[in-house]
Amino acid sequence: MTSELRLDSEGSQGHFDTRALSVEEIERLVAQGCSCSDWSQVEVAEGFDAETVRAVHFSGCVRLGVFDKRVSFLGGVEKPAGISNATIHNCTIGNNAYIAQVRNCVANYVIEDDVVIENVDMLAVDGESSFGNGTEVAVINEAGGREVPIYDRLSAHMAYMLALYRHHPRVIERLREMISEYTASVTSSMGVVAAGARLLNCRVIRDVKIGPAAVIEGVNRLENGSINSCAEDPVYIGSGVHAKDFIVCSGSRITDGAIVSECFIGQGVELAKQYSAENSVFFANCGGYHGEACAIFAGPYTVTHHKSTLLIAGLFSFLNAGSGTNQSNHMYKLGPTHQGIVERGSKTASDSYMLWPAKVGPFTVVMGRHYRNSDISDLPFSYLIEHEDESMLAPGVNLRSVGTVRDARKWPKRDKRKDPDKLDYINFKLLSPYTVQKMLNGSGVLESLKNTSGGTTEYYTFNNVKIKSSSLERGLKLYEIGTVKFLGNCLIKRLEGAEFGNVDELRSSLMPRTEAGSGRWLDLAGLFAPEEIIEKLLGDIENGRVNTLEGVAESFRAIHEDYQEYEWTWVATILQERMGKAIDAVVPEDIAELVGRWKSAVTQLDRMLYMDTKKEFVPTAQIGFGVDGDEGDREADFQQVRGTFEANSFVREIEEHISRKMKLGDELIARIGEIRT
Repeated sequence: MTSELRLDSEGSQGHFDTRALSVEEIERLVAQGCSCSDWSQVEVAEGFDAETVRAVHFSGCVRLGVFDKRVSFLGGVEKPAGISNATIHNCTIGNNAYIAQVRNCVANYVIEDDVVIENVDMLAVDGESSFGNGTEVAVINEAGGREVPIYDRLSAHMAYMLALYRHHPRVIERLREMISEYTASVTSSMGVVAAGARLLNCRVIRDVKIGPAAVIEGVNRLENGSINSCAEDPVYIGSGVHAKDFIVCSGSRITDGAIVSECFIGQGVELAKQYSAENSVFFANCGGYHGEACAIFAGPYTVTHHKSTLLIAGLFSFLNAGSGTNQSNHMYKLGPTHQGIVERGSKTASDSYMLWPAKVGPFTVVMGRHYRNSDISDLPFSYLIEHEDESMLAPGVNLRSVGTVRDARKWPKRDKRKDPDKLDYINFKLLSPYTVQKMLNGSGVLESLKNTSGGTTEYYTFNNVKIKSSSLERGLKLYEIGTVKFLGNCLIKRLEGAEFGNVDELRSSLMPRTEAGSGRWLDLAGLFAPEEIIEKLLGDIENGRVNTLEGVAESFRAIHEDYQEYEWTWVATILQERMGKAIDAVVPEDIAELVGRWKSAVTQLDRMLYMDTKKEFVPTAQIGFGVDGDEGDREADFQQVRGTFEANSFVREIEEHISRKMKLGDELIARIGEIRT
């Protein structure tokens, strides 16, 4: 009797023939402490050696591969592949697996080649399981209504649509149908431990699908989940972890007693040091340590390091949450129904507090406690500060902060994802049509406040925040500098490699290649996109032109790849408004004037960054240095630890940036001057 052994984990491990055990092999197995109520249900691959299986009880249908290698362990220890001291029920076990010291059982699993399972209480699938797929995660609003059904390949952008586009009910219905179909396709009564995975010193693992090269050690309990590891970027789940109803993606680490329930954990995420999360989604490169998350949508690079920090009922991305950060969604009688939106790049200072509902604009720093519901989403790059129980806003001042620039530059360098198949499409740009459009809107808000009061008041009130008169004027100036810098950056980049010998060729170089992008822009949790393109995608989903999860993901990819063309369409629209003429009427002098204004803006902003950096080296920053010495020792100690202002790498980078940008501007002006009119 022979049958075909197949090992499949969304990708075949190949197949080989199996045969029944011989009488001699059964006798040998029994002599080595093995047992089975029906040995005819146990089949083995050609080349199987009964010597490699000891003290094992078999039940159900069991298929065994060949165990003829040695397996390496920590410290240089090697052990022969095989199975010992275990109960194996209804399993297929591939070549050169090592399974030992299973106190309860391994039941209903395909164990692929080179898997190691040692000192595990139980590894079992009990009935049919979707392995976490289809789990409803109640994000953003703890009381419900924004549930995201998670699945193996969920992206931040898909989750954003599912959670926040409830005003498109037919789209939500279609997307949920696609996810339901996918969930049905992966539902099975058999689990998989894929090739090269290692399960060491674990307690209970139940209804969990485990991907290639995953390392799981010392966990307390994993239940109803998928660990979507890959050989290029393995998942690590470590000591003391409890996880239920979850999906973990490649390159992620969950360890140090973290507790996870109803969560999606994206690529390159780390949850550690007793972090607790429930009903939350975490996308690329998030980090959670010590604190707690409840019903949050953590877009890419949301990071919280502190034990006293609670993030609750909000949407965040590129967030740095300070110690003691907290929000309140439960101040009224109908329960925890309120929610908050904190747009990309924001920071919260120690002990910051916000009363939901509230909305915070991009790259805003929140300091102190804020007890009034505010919407400052059109006033980006601001400081929101508590002063005498009032919420005071300083618009635009974060544009000149060295910390803001540092953050924007560090994010791409801290992308931990090594998986060649990335789920989230992330645009790291600090200035973009999305953020600059916010600045233009903010300028309109500030001008309107100023005009309404006649410019005579000391404080202005807007959406429950107060803005000092001097802060308003400074905000207008900073928004204009930032806008001019962005427009000039895009203009120079557009013309940098273009060849033009006359005005017509210049105009041709400036002409947008697509009409899309001239209107409002959106940030779909890391993905910048023109609103009209997203509206088209929503329409395509609603009418069935895009009808698969793969089709939606491909649409996001295409939007991300076309960003630069959409960006230029928006920039060209704004430039034409500012020049008061269409591109086909532009003359070289117009471009030269724009470049001149850009050079001035770059210089002004970089000088502000330069002075902000200098604050890090003033005498008060040296307090605590040279602890047992005099003033000279203090300065010398500070320089040994922090270096000097002149030698600081960021200072030098600012100086080089100014020089480089000035050179680019001068070169373009020179080229413009050579155009034949």
